[in-house]
Amino acid sequence: MSAPARPHDPPARRALSANEVSADLLNGQSRALLHALHLLTPDGKLNADARRKLKQINHFAGLLRPALHTALDLAEPLTLVDAGTGNGYLGLLLYELFIGPAGAGEVIGLESNGQLVDRATSRARHMGFDRMRFVATRVAEFDPIARNLAVVALHACDTATDDAIALGLRREAKVVAVVPCCQAELAHSLSAVRADHALAPLWRFPILRRGFAAHLTNVLRALVLECHGYQVTVTELVGWEHSFKNELILARKVQRGNSQARNQLKALLQLFPGVRMGLLDAWGPDA
Repeated sequence: MSAPARPHDPPARRALSANEVSADLLNGQSRALLHALHLLTPDGKLNADARRKLKQINHFAGLLRPALHTALDLAEPLTLVDAGTGNGYLGLLLYELFIGPAGAGEVIGLESNGQLVDRATSRARHMGFDRMRFVATRVAEFDPIARNLAVVALHACDTATDDAIALGLRREAKVVAVVPCCQAELAHSLSAVRADHALAPLWRFPILRRGFAAHLTNVLRALVLECHGYQVTVTELVGWEHSFKNELILARKVQRGNSQARNQLKALLQLFPGVRMGLLDAWGPDA
């Protein structure tokens, strides 16, 4: 008995031959960098997992493009900080697409793992990205000297996303763009809220608590940014078939502050007594 036919892979998830790769590249994106990042195989193919990763980064870059171009047009050169850079994929690709062609500015990748810093530094040197550096540090401990700053973070785990936002707020970054990863901090505090609280059924079960806490965390992140004068959009990064960690919070500095957002944040926090989140401690409504 023959095996049943397997359904075709969705077009967005299948591997690409060397001749097909160009269709997935952005203008200004080189195969040389994709080879250096091991996204392309030695024979120039793009396997399904690498294609999924590249699609996420490229869509991030596309959504970020208008805000970065505005920052690049300012007189002061742009410093772009990639917080929690890991292997440096995002920072390296953003350098090639934006900072390199601009002829000014720099990219700084922050990563606490020294081995990853060494690896990313080697790749930047191999590509000749001379205005790019990687620093072995925690995001919360880094304080750049830059008057024109953009802070990005792609899947920085748990509170590292909040550290990236706090860095942007502390230095009044022109652009803050984060795609959160796992986020458990607020969920822990929800579990301590009294069971007779009127809203407690929203997080009664652990699986629902994780989802609700993740949603509430991103709502609070957006409001904190708005409190400090940022225009915020929250949107889907890529199709859910590529990643469940899929919300992009994109913020552009447009004013000193926003009293309406501050009042909304205060009112929301009153509904959730006992909720704790490090970002609120430093940058909440009374900061």
